[in-house]
Amino acid sequence: MNSPVIVLIEPQMGENIGAAARAMMNCDLSELRLVRPRDGWPNPAAESMSSGALEKMPPVQVFDTTAKAVADCRFVLATTARARDMTKPSFTARTAAAEISMRKNNGRKAAVLFGPERSGLTNDDVALSHGTIAIPLNPAFSSLNLGQAVLLVAYEILQTASENRLPQKIEDADSLPVTHERLLELFERLESELETHHFFRNEGQKPVMIRNLRNMLSRAEMTDQEARTFHGIISALTGKKS
Repeated sequence: MNSPVIVLIEPQMGENIGAAARAMMNCDLSELRLVRPRDGWPNPAAESMSSGALEKMPPVQVFDTTAKAVADCRFVLATTARARDMTKPSFTARTAAAEISMRKNNGRKAAVLFGPERSGLTNDDVALSHGTIAIPLNPAFSSLNLGQAVLLVAYEILQTASENRLPQKIEDADSLPVTHERLLELFERLESELETHHFFRNEGQKPVMIRNLRNMLSRAEMTDQEARTFHGIISALTGKKS
């Protein structure tokens, strides 16, 4: 129920989606989500390449934005092959698996984001994550295809789960990290109030400032109660009760 979700953002080839699904099933992961797949969904090439994995998995969900794809998740990691101009915790596949396992044992749903084959994740997608995953490989030849990248991360998740089977601890709802759906509501409200009160004086810098704000708040891993408190702070500062 709390196994991590694999999210492929704008995958370009059905074969790569199928390879990713096969890698997931090899490692006992079954929830695959797609964001704007280039060739649409369902995809016959993906079905063929999955070697039956897609038939064994729940129906693949398709979303039009990354935010919607991770709306119900409380911990999100973004795979990236290059350094980003963002301050975030960075993990290897193995240490990321340990972080995911710890949160899974506390009832927190996690997601791992994978970007398009050619370009990788955008900065806006990475800003939605709580941390990044980098896979250290031969610096002279570090190219991985999508299926390989999913397999490496999924394998480490499987190994960590088998080595560390702790009893699941269900936390009080208020102490759980806020879901991305609620976090997005907070983002949008804060940005709207900042716009109203002329915080964004330079329109050219506004997208970067918004990305930095989202990155900062995502990194905090606020609980539901803390997010409600933040809403209350906004209300107090703007003179609005709700």
